[in-house]
Amino acid sequence: MDDSPLPPPLDPTPTGGGLLKERVEPSFGQKIKKALGPVGVVFVALFSKFKLLVLPVIKFLPVFLKTGGTMFLSVWVYAMAWGWPFAAGFVVLIFIHECGHLLMAKKFGLKVSAPMFIPFMGAFIALKDAPRNAWMEAWVGIGGPLLGTLGACASQGLYLATGNPFYRGLAYTGFFLNLFNLAPIGFLDGGRIVTAVSPWLWVAGLIIVGAMIFTHPNFLLILILLMSLPRLFSLFRAKTDEEKRYFEVTPAQRWTMALMYFGLVAFLVAGMRATHFAPQTRPVVAWMEPSPGRTR
Repeated sequence: MDDSPLPPPLDPTPTGGGLLKERVEPSFGQKIKKALGPVGVVFVALFSKFKLLVLPVIKFLPVFLKTGGTMFLSVWVYAMAWGWPFAAGFVVLIFIHECGHLLMAKKFGLKVSAPMFIPFMGAFIALKDAPRNAWMEAWVGIGGPLLGTLGACASQGLYLATGNPFYRGLAYTGFFLNLFNLAPIGFLDGGRIVTAVSPWLWVAGLIIVGAMIFTHPNFLLILILLMSLPRLFSLFRAKTDEEKRYFEVTPAQRWTMALMYFGLVAFLVAGMRATHFAPQTRPVVAWMEPSPGRTR
């Protein structure tokens, strides 16, 4: 009988190359990572396939949020006073006006920001590149009123086609909006346009805005006047050679811009007269309200 000791039993969990191994349970994070792995692969594949469509959306998302967001904010604020239909139409007219500036600036190769809307102050685009001369500044300035006037004419066309006085009131508002912006002062469109006609017309703009403040005191008018003073004062100081070159335009350019400017002013005045409601006419938004004796 062999009395030698028996060999020790095999370790079920050897550290080397044993036959048996203990199963390690994966962590929760590893399970999530494994489950989402195919989703990530699908997302990457779709992005690679449709990146020509996705990239422009990502690129212009800030522009959409800035322009679209401030547009909706303006509509909401104006709607509190005038109702949603008129507020939306009014903001669209402002947007068309600003697009005129945008397109003209792009035509001259100037970098500009997207339109930004400020309730009860309209909207603006910021020029990232300054115009190189008065002729270029005048064209960028008149681009807004030109396209904005077409927008007002389209509203009048809708009134003639439908007979709905809402569109006529919107057209009148559009004509007035663009005419007001043609006041030849400071940073208003008119102030930019007359740089190619005669900067001394800024004095006439000062008189016009001053008279409006005297007859109809308004915070916005006062702000426009105050912000226009630095450029107005520049008329009475000595100019550098660079400043003199900025205002140099040919006689043909001066006459062209003068005819466009004063012609547009006359057209807008005629447009306001043609779309003005008689005193006995019901208000612009009255068509949305029930007439006496009629239930909603």
